Amino acid sequence: MTARTLTAWPKAGAWQGLAQVAPVLLAGTVLLLAVFWKEGSTAVQVWSVSTAYSHCFFVLPIAAYIAWDRRDRLRGMRAEPLPWLALGAIPLGFAWLAAERLGIMEGRQLVAMTILQLLFLAVLGWRLWWALSAALLYLYFLVPFGAFVTPWLQHFTAQFIPVGLNLLGIPNYVDNFLIEIPEGRFYVAEACAGLRFLIAAIAFGVLYSVLIYRSPWRRAGFMLASVIIPIIANGIRALGIVVLGHILGSAQAGAADHIIYGWLFFSVVILLLILAGMPFREDLPGPAAIRTREPAAGPSALPPMRSLWVAAGLLCALTLLAPAMALGLDRQAGSVRETAAPRFVVTTPCGLTPGIIPAAASLAPGRGTTTTYSCGPMTLAVTVLAFPPRSTQGPIQAARHALGVESGGGEVESGTLHIPNGDPAAWRIVESEDTLHATASTIWVGGDVARGGIGARLRQLRDSILGSSLAPVLVVLDARLPRERAEHFQRQPARALLQNFLAAQFDLSAQIRQIAAEAAGPR
Repeated sequence: MTARTLTAWPKAGAWQGLAQVAPVLLAGTVLLLAVFWKEGSTAVQVWSVSTAYSHCFFVLPIAAYIAWDRRDRLRGMRAEPLPWLALGAIPLGFAWLAAERLGIMEGRQLVAMTILQLLFLAVLGWRLWWALSAALLYLYFLVPFGAFVTPWLQHFTAQFIPVGLNLLGIPNYVDNFLIEIPEGRFYVAEACAGLRFLIAAIAFGVLYSVLIYRSPWRRAGFMLASVIIPIIANGIRALGIVVLGHILGSAQAGAADHIIYGWLFFSVVILLLILAGMPFREDLPGPAAIRTREPAAGPSALPPMRSLWVAAGLLCALTLLAPAMALGLDRQAGSVRETAAPRFVVTTPCGLTPGIIPAAASLAPGRGTTTTYSCGPMTLAVTVLAFPPRSTQGPIQAARHALGVESGGGEVESGTLHIPNGDPAAWRIVESEDTLHATASTIWVGGDVARGGIGARLRQLRDSILGSSLAPVLVVLDARLPRERAEHFQRQPARALLQNFLAAQFDLSAQIRQIAAEAAGPR
């Protein structure tokens, strides 16, 4: 019978390879952070203001722990730089430029993170990068990505609740996101969509599967469960709030502190996931884990410093090309000319009377007007902003967000606004939970209404590069009703005011095209 022995922990020679690449990786990372400062600062801002991404503050410590947990795999390994991989920064740069022109910040952030991954791969080489891949790939959770699924989650939750109410025999009436039972009304807001639970559950599922399992199938299975179970659990949570309101006899009582209840419910779901996954764990050491270690690589086997710096330097240099091209295009964007306010039609059924004299809006780089009307206790502000013909979607969407309902809290995006005899997909509405405040907005690109989707963004991408004789124009309508006057109005008064006003504007598109031509000026 022979006994297996383990070699002693390697001394300086075994870790000298990692110590050698540390300054190179640090310098490259700092340079990439400087290049993509906007992407990083925007991400941190989202972490701070959005509860759906507050867990991102823990991603770096978690990634560091995953790397430390795998420290045994690094014994005796050395960097094998691959400078030719730096050429991958060229297609990634074009992807970043496309996302920047399209105004998709999440795309820019994902590309920036991919370039950072490419830096580590080019400097470390395949073997060492693969040993650290779990920790490095976990850094993708630093990107606040996934908000685009919120409307789908919102619809799923709104459809899940009445199914449960019908099974329980509770009378209900459903109008889009508004659910009414005899005890009161409930509104499925964005906060009820479950995005914060889903994103946090996925981040936890990846961490748990990486630490507990070795089999790729078990890891994939647990990750899939971390996606499906939170979605269904959020529907059960929302259904429980409505049922609680039915039992207590008051919708307000059932919805009180629902966010706190939600986090408690989410904690229970995560605990159940952990318990369900424990019987299949593979993190316990076994006989196969005891094996003879390879002798540490000597200093003579270390790669020359020149190859490390060439790999990092070439990648960073190629990365700078895309931001430089974007800066050059921005300098050619030009300016936008001052324009007059459109002539809006004020109809008797709408009951609007002119209020404040049109005033210039202060949302650079857009220039335009804001006209305010009054309708009894209600107010309506109509803002028309024109942007330089070569503008990207970024500043237009920023202005749209600044003029619209701020996300979060009790406010929710409601989708499209139906206008009688109008384009059903032209106007995007955002209204508050109590329906006393709503905004409708749309964008004209190339003189035509942008109906959303990638088509409008691609057209704006083309104009931002080639230019256009028509400036993009943003129109935002903001309707408000004082809370103390709500009892004298029917359901959704702000939405009704927007519909009545827009239905009367028969020649609005023609006027916007004229404003777009005047704002662009001669080419």
